[in-house]
Amino acid sequence: MSSSIVCIGELLIDFFCTDVDINLIEGQNFQKQAGGAPANVCATIAKLGGTALFSGKVGNDPFGHFLKKTLDDVKVDTSMVVFDDSHPTTLAFVSLQANGERDFVFNRGADAFLVEEELNFEKLNEAAIHHFGSATALLNDPFQSTYFQVMNHSKKQGKFISFDPNYRKDLWKDSVPTFIELAKKGAALADFVKVSDEELKLITGSSDLAEGTVFLHELGAAVVAVTLGSEGTYLSNGHSKEIVPSINVTSIDSTGAGDAFVGATLYQFANENQTIEDFEALKKIISFSNKVGAFVCTKVGAISAIPTIEDILRP
Repeated sequence: MSSSIVCIGELLIDFFCTDVDINLIEGQNFQKQAGGAPANVCATIAKLGGTALFSGKVGNDPFGHFLKKTLDDVKVDTSMVVFDDSHPTTLAFVSLQANGERDFVFNRGADAFLVEEELNFEKLNEAAIHHFGSATALLNDPFQSTYFQVMNHSKKQGKFISFDPNYRKDLWKDSVPTFIELAKKGAALADFVKVSDEELKLITGSSDLAEGTVFLHELGAAVVAVTLGSEGTYLSNGHSKEIVPSINVTSIDSTGAGDAFVGATLYQFANENQTIEDFEALKKIISFSNKVGAFVCTKVGAISAIPTIEDILRP
């Protein structure tokens, strides 16, 4: 089987307001960056030396072509990127307030309209690992239906399925119960589930790490990783469980750290021959992924902050 990894989801533009403590009404200066959780995962895999393919939809406009070029530049396979002539590229505008709250406006565009007929199933079937980690895919149709159609197809094909629910409160607002049910549906199909401690509590209803992970295992998840920020990651394979510590860094910007963690984990799953029952091997994988996620926090930006394998191994 190929060691390639395909990530399905959104590729979008993040416009960050660079004015200090200014809301979007007053903001004048914005920095354009490539965004989208699955795109960040792909970029991490590729920068570490793995083979990553991105599948998603952007507008046939300058922003869409900028996004494809950004992934091309880090050696992600973009042959499954679809250009939409009818809808513009999805845009997000963000500014940070002094109290830490975000002023957020989301203009959903082309990524919402990916349909099954536009997917390259021949390439999908060649990939060893299928990652579903979109912050927007679960929001509404047609993409929501497409997402679960592909997940079910991947399950029938016997693929290793990775799932990260990527909860964003700015996107779900009054629809949190819907998010919870869809996240449970995704976790039930997955071999590897990555959640933050906030997402674990939201989805399972429990703030206890052991209790929450048992809930996800009972749904069907084989391996669960709960990221705990600077504390590391709570890892469970249903038989053994342990907090795998991270490294100490001075955090500047945590954007994309969770995606980098996932990318590093999948990169190792694709290139190492061990079973998920081997807990010691899993701990080593997660320890490396913690380092990659921490490294991303030391620089501004998501894709631009992702390290290479040499960066991580350097003393």
